[in-house]
Amino acid sequence: MGDLKVYPGNPYPLGATWDGKGVNFALFAKNATEVTLCLFEEHCGEMHVDVRLQERSRHIWHIYIPGLMPGQCYGYRVNGPYKPEKGQRYNPHKLLIDPYAKAISGKIDWHDSLFGYQLSKGDLSFSKSDSAKFIPKSVVVDQHYDWEGVKPPKISYHKSIIYEAHVKGLTQLHPEIPDAIRGTYSAIAHPVMIDYLKSLGITTLELMPVHQFINDRHLIERGLNNYWGYNTIGFFAPDTRYSSQGTLGGQVKEFKDMVKALHRAGIELILDVVYNHTAEGNHMGPTLSFKGIDNEEYYRLTDDKRYYMDYTGTGNTLNAHFPSVLRLMMDSLRYWITEMHVDGFRFDLASALARELEEVNMLGAFFSIIHQDPVISQVKLIAEPWDIGEGGYQVGNFPPGWAEWNGKFRDCIRDYWRGEDSMLAEFASRFTGSPDLYQNDDRSPTASINFITAHDGFTLQDLVCYEQKHNEANGEDNKDGEDYNRSCNYGVEGETDNENIQALRSRQKRNMLATLFLSEGVPMLLAGDESGRTQKGNNNAYCQDNEISWFNWADQDIELLDFTRKLIAIKLKHPVFSRKRWFQGLKIKDSGLEDIAWFLPEGEQMEAHNWEEDYAKSLAVFLNGKGLRSVDEQGNKVIDHSFYLIFNAYHEGLSYQLPSEKYGGEWKVMLNSGNPDKATGKYNPGEQIAVEGRTVILLKTTDSE
Repeated sequence: MGDLKVYPGNPYPLGATWDGKGVNFALFAKNATEVTLCLFEEHCGEMHVDVRLQERSRHIWHIYIPGLMPGQCYGYRVNGPYKPEKGQRYNPHKLLIDPYAKAISGKIDWHDSLFGYQLSKGDLSFSKSDSAKFIPKSVVVDQHYDWEGVKPPKISYHKSIIYEAHVKGLTQLHPEIPDAIRGTYSAIAHPVMIDYLKSLGITTLELMPVHQFINDRHLIERGLNNYWGYNTIGFFAPDTRYSSQGTLGGQVKEFKDMVKALHRAGIELILDVVYNHTAEGNHMGPTLSFKGIDNEEYYRLTDDKRYYMDYTGTGNTLNAHFPSVLRLMMDSLRYWITEMHVDGFRFDLASALARELEEVNMLGAFFSIIHQDPVISQVKLIAEPWDIGEGGYQVGNFPPGWAEWNGKFRDCIRDYWRGEDSMLAEFASRFTGSPDLYQNDDRSPTASINFITAHDGFTLQDLVCYEQKHNEANGEDNKDGEDYNRSCNYGVEGETDNENIQALRSRQKRNMLATLFLSEGVPMLLAGDESGRTQKGNNNAYCQDNEISWFNWADQDIELLDFTRKLIAIKLKHPVFSRKRWFQGLKIKDSGLEDIAWFLPEGEQMEAHNWEEDYAKSLAVFLNGKGLRSVDEQGNKVIDHSFYLIFNAYHEGLSYQLPSEKYGGEWKVMLNSGNPDKATGKYNPGEQIAVEGRTVILLKTTDSE
């Protein structure tokens, strides 16, 4: 590198910023006594130049070096007290990743030197082994990019269909994607993948974590890896595992190319983000970044500061009520919106972010800052509303502006269709958007992100094939993963050649999908559920980067896929299934009918005592297309057809009498989950309709056709 000129530089922006002439480096390290910048030669080789930072402003160390270019690899060594019992873990022998690195040069190479202590002597000891050879380097990037005028789609929640997927899992086995880009951002952007998403009706792709993450050492030693990626080390850096364009900044451009391709097709991108913890684990974990830069500041420590508070099950919890940590989180979110053009975020274990001292506080600093931020507050914000700590289950308690993964919807719909007793009242609540959870807090039905399955747990196929988890491949003696899955195998555990069982399983999958897409709220579909993807009973495939987790494009249930497409098309076409306002149960002036009414098989409206009958497993609901009380983007009143839905979770068939003429002059069958190929027929008011056991039937008025 020759002789370097160095200037004082500026404390902001944090991270490494190239201005076309050189690079400004800025690192927050409040309690450090010395910071050294290590500049590595081409392609992040072992040779490097060390530059001690002299300038410090408001706890931020900074320097400007002219002549440096994008692709420059660097890291930090930070000195200060090494007193683990006081929460101080500085060790200048450890090269550290910049918390604000926009790119990271690759994966970690596990070695004992990555730990701040000597493994044989415990975490109070001190390690002098140099870790530089084994840790990936931070990389200076060029943020300039031509978006070619492509803008984010800005799709309203009530028009959204969310598809949860994994970059590699979705694309690795697709036969029409070139081998060289399978499993990468480029594969997501490939026309065949975008065409598939469009043909399915997906409006919003939600990707599992793409922030640079670390593979746990214990998994690597067992021949596994952290496939899901909930182990972040770089909150600004797209993970290199999913890059086909190199590790020195190419991953940033490739990610942007993916976003641009999705947006050009009218598809949004949501990222699953993990701001509750980092990959550095507990007091026995490695020193990779935050722990060696300012352990006391970044992490929540116990009264005995040697140890970490753990509300996440990963060993540590980020200190989301400290200004410096909040700034990191907000800067990261803002960066992904403004520079990478993502459309929203799903926050993993979001309750942990609301914890101040110990209790969850939804009026806490994290949510207050987001609420007032003019950038972050305008995108989709979705909470996983729980963590593992006491009081962490917070479904329904997040503030206005937030949507939530509705775990109660998942549990209720699973229970209803497997025939549990006393389900009608809760089923009706979940079907109507869960007003018991969201209505009294100035939120709409779209606050409920409805789902039957997600990455964590059984797939839809496995939900009807297994009653017990089968996680032996994870190497933990089948002790990991949820034991209570609300699943049913219908007579045989796992795969079977019994045609009756196969037919029943297929019917139940259709029933749950129909309930998902016809309920009020925002539906989220797990990638592969539309075509029968199985994990062979593994309900915790976090470490399975193989065929257990990957989408098998060669083995699709085409009939189920077609049925799912039909459901999504109905959801998107008919606003009666995507209400922006709550049902009121009151008569609508234009029709003289309620906006919603519930019916017994005899054609009579349900009364209070009917909801309490624990044996009842069937009901019907009338949805008034004139009762939406909404206007479109041009201010025109939204009016739809009226619909009549029959849900029969009983194992035997029933005869349903359609309601009187005032509800509709003629009814046309649109959907029959029991026999999708014969979803035909027209019925008059008061006429009987035969409903098979475990079936959903959807009818539409023909009055306005």
